[in-house]
Amino acid sequence: MNGVIVVDIQGDFTQLMSGSLAVPGTGLDYLNKINKAIDRIRSLGIPLWASQDWHPANHISFFTNHPGKKAFDLINLQGKNQILWPPHCVQGTPGAELLIEPASFQAVIQKGRDYRFDSYSAFQDDGGQETELDGLLKKQGIRTLIIFGIATDYCVRFSALDGLARGYKIRVIKSLCRGVDPVTSAEALKEIESKGTVILEDLDEFLNAGSKV
Repeated sequence: MNGVIVVDIQGDFTQLMSGSLAVPGTGLDYLNKINKAIDRIRSLGIPLWASQDWHPANHISFFTNHPGKKAFDLINLQGKNQILWPPHCVQGTPGAELLIEPASFQAVIQKGRDYRFDSYSAFQDDGGQETELDGLLKKQGIRTLIIFGIATDYCVRFSALDGLARGYKIRVIKSLCRGVDPVTSAEALKEIESKGTVILEDLDEFLNAGSKV
C-alpha cells in the first residue's frame, strides 16, 4: 500500500511568508503546486501524513543559543557536525504553522521537540528518539512512501534515508521539493538514489505508472 509524507510546509521555510529560514523557490506558485498535488492524492484515496518542525525556543540548533556564533556556523555537537540555524518553527509561533490544512492528513508528525537534538528526519531525532510515524505507517500496512516538501538537502533527505532503513520503498518527487542550496540538494538526491530511493520528476510519473515505479 502507498502512503505520502509531506515534509515541513511551514511558514518559516517559505518565501511566501517571508520566513526566518525561507528556502528558495517557495513562493505562492510552489504552495499552489503542493496543494494541487495533495488534492489529487486525496482524490485517489492515498493516505497522507505531514511532518512539522516544532522547536522549543532554547533549541540547540539555533545560533542565538550559542554566544558568539552566527547563523550557518558549523560546530561539533555531541560528536556530530551541527549547522547553526536562525531560530525557526518555534512552538506556538505563526512561522511554525503548517501552510496546508491539517485535516488533509492522517496525522501531523511533530519533530525537533527536544531542545537537545536536531531532527531533520520525520522518523527520529539525532538522539535516536523515534516519532510516532513508523508505527502509524505500519499500522496501515504502508510499504511504499512518496515523499516531497522542504528541504531537499535536509529534512527530505533524512526522512528518505530513515524510511529506507525501516524497510519502506521510497519515492521522492523532485519537482515538489525545494532545497536550501542547489549543490547540496543535488548531492542529497544522488545519495538517496544510491541507497535505493527512486527519484521521480513529478507526481504524474508515479500515478501514471499505476503506482508501480
